[in-house]
Amino acid sequence: MTQDPAHQPYGTPEVPRVAVRGEARLEVDPEIARIGITVTARGTDRRTALEDLTRRNNTVLDLVKSYGDAIEKLETGAFSINPELTRHGRAERIRAYHGTVRITAELSDFTALGELTTRLADLELTSVDGPWWALRPTSPAHGEARRQAVLEAVQRAREYATALGADLAALVELADLGAEGALPFQTPATGAGMRTMAFSASDETTAPPLDLEPQRQTVHAQVNARFTMTPPQL
Repeated sequence: MTQDPAHQPYGTPEVPRVAVRGEARLEVDPEIARIGITVTARGTDRRTALEDLTRRNNTVLDLVKSYGDAIEKLETGAFSINPELTRHGRAERIRAYHGTVRITAELSDFTALGELTTRLADLELTSVDGPWWALRPTSPAHGEARRQAVLEAVQRAREYATALGADLAALVELADLGAEGALPFQTPATGAGMRTMAFSASDETTAPPLDLEPQRQTVHAQVNARFTMTPPQL
């Protein structure tokens, strides 16, 4: 039984194949911004440190929650309280206790971002890191990049076929880069493409809001495509 040339793994003189790669790279505005908040406390005894840490943590949470719908996500990442030891003769004594709470907030309203970070940095023993700009996993920008990558693959394959005096006949395969053993696209290292700023507590009673300019995000897509084409006119 003779296999249909169109379904054979390789092309034939009657049904030649062309394999191409399509790529797209878009620059788009970010959709969310993340900030990291660290609340600390220090006391000569554990209870004092815990009480101060709890009070400051509640103050931070209440402030962030007061921004309502501008906050998409608010999470406590880590909590710790540790003794600070000091040597006293041959023995060790606990000099103080240090407490820390780390919080992550995700905002979708960038107009509130500068004001919130400034107000947080004004709080007692509170520091803010960020912002880290990003797109949502469901952002339509990802789909648009994939669509443009497919269109670019079709255009490239058509140009090859035209150069041979042939036409594209059918699509045989379309695959994400890496889905068939190809080398994956090298994504930036963790933290790359993100602008980081650190804020420390201020002694001023009221600090002006920071003017934070969103950093545009790069969306990249690559596909491998294989087509059959009509016999070339060589």
